Amino acid sequence: MIRQHENGSGAHFAFTDRWGGVSAAPYGTLNLGGAVGDDPAAVRANRRLAARGLGLDPERVVWMNQVHGADVAEVDRPWGTAPAPAVDGLVTARRGPALAVLTADCTPVLLADTAAGVVGAAHAGRPGLVAGVVPATVRAMVALGADPARLTARIGPAVCGRCYEVPEAMRAEVTAVVPAAHATTRQGTPAVDVAAGVRAQLAEAGVADIVADTVCTLESDDHFSYRREQRTGRLASYVWLEG
Repeated sequence: MIRQHENGSGAHFAFTDRWGGVSAAPYGTLNLGGAVGDDPAAVRANRRLAARGLGLDPERVVWMNQVHGADVAEVDRPWGTAPAPAVDGLVTARRGPALAVLTADCTPVLLADTAAGVVGAAHAGRPGLVAGVVPATVRAMVALGADPARLTARIGPAVCGRCYEVPEAMRAEVTAVVPAAHATTRQGTPAVDVAAGVRAQLAEAGVADIVADTVCTLESDDHFSYRREQRTGRLASYVWLEG
């Protein structure tokens, strides 16, 4: 199943759940991640199903080799047969490509400035949040003509701060860089809220139109969660411009 949103001025945002594909357990069924141990043929079939469900040409979807860093690549055209770059952010000023982020608890961030014709996508896990992948993606969009004040930001399903338990030292390390990520679990133990940290980073960068999904991937059986299952599939989030 895919949820798709349009911001009223030509930007499209879409988020998958785990259903509607062909993968077998433990990747059942719409696994879109190609590096988690699933049958490559099933992943290719799932990526085609998801793209066509969105009205996209599967060959125009641009993926990343996500490494939990802060590097950002500019997309002029899909990679074709070339390996995807080792980055955690993508930006483009082209209207052909759809940028995609893979997650299973990490926070997917989709960005668009339709006036400038620029979109971006970022994969923000805990290390990427600290490294600053989201501000780096905004800066890369600005370099292509985007204005942070015009940006629409959509944050997809991710593990929530009430569930993302970490050691106290790790929470201190994260919140020393991003104070808004400080969280506590329902049991009163230390936690990190990556999505809250992302929202704070976006606001600091000048982005005002920010909407975050309320789904917690660890709590939702309809979404893949690495923390819950370890060996599991990956969700995808997409952003593209009409035309």
